[in-house]
Amino acid sequence: MPKPVGSFSPAPLTATGPPALKAVDKETTAGILFGIGAYGLWGLLPLYFFVLAPAGAVEIVANRVVWSLLFCVLLITITRSWRVLGAAFRNRTVIGPLAIAAALIAVNWLTYTYGVTTGQAVEASLGYFINPLVSVLLGVFVLKERLRPLQWAAVGIGFIAVGVLTASYGKLPWIALTLALSFGLYGFVKKRVGPRADAITSLTVETIVLAPLAAATMILLAVSGTATLGSNGAGHFWLLAASGIITAVPLLFFGASARRLPMTTIGLLQYFAPVLQFIVALTVFREAMTTDRWIGFGVVWLALLVLTVDMLLTARKASVTRKLARAGA
Repeated sequence: MPKPVGSFSPAPLTATGPPALKAVDKETTAGILFGIGAYGLWGLLPLYFFVLAPAGAVEIVANRVVWSLLFCVLLITITRSWRVLGAAFRNRTVIGPLAIAAALIAVNWLTYTYGVTTGQAVEASLGYFINPLVSVLLGVFVLKERLRPLQWAAVGIGFIAVGVLTASYGKLPWIALTLALSFGLYGFVKKRVGPRADAITSLTVETIVLAPLAAATMILLAVSGTATLGSNGAGHFWLLAASGIITAVPLLFFGASARRLPMTTIGLLQYFAPVLQFIVALTVFREAMTTDRWIGFGVVWLALLVLTVDMLLTARKASVTRKLARAGA
């Protein structure tokens, strides 16, 4: 956050408020805009996969990894962060978790891309609606956290929703559940790494871990004659090559947002992506939504509403507690 410099004399108060308050407002506004940018781009990602046809999920993800690595190498070079990257590889508490994170995000990317490219974008969006509930369960089973009553209610409603949707689809919504679980675990692992690796360093390490397999996949597809990278014209080539930028930019936006906003605000912004994905699936891809699926999604949204209310109430109590502590100091 910018700090005033110069004279020790107090700055005059104006109708627009003190400079410090204006700085805070600017940071908050920038954080919200960066957050909307990140989740907005993630929400519109199905449109990108749509224009990549006839490329399949495996080819798209393999290209995404390789081109992301090249873009990250460029960013590391521009920011002169090679020493930071080297330190990450030498630190077992960083490289180990990030290798696990790489495997989890690969599963997530493959599942999501498969869902979108096979006409199941609605179910894919469901995965990211369920994700906050998975994060709560991870807190219980992994971190041994105690849930508050509203959190228990949200989890219970979530289980009911999965039951309703299973009956609707005639099978377990495995795409949604795989996405929710893989991304929930990914977020958990990344949080354990914490500030020891910034967004670019983390993404670079993860893509380096996945790059050999991704490159081998691209070569195998080319040899077998099923690759579309070089056989569908220059436009298709550059669209696939752009996957590096399309992958990295939302992550950079998210990192900039997370540094400026409280977790409560980030938690509310995260619903922006699946809402957009859901709208795209219905309006652009024209995927069917039966009455029982609407009911299932409605139950999921009810669970999220309960979870959001709990989050806001907890944040408000924490804020009041901090103010009282400062007043008594």
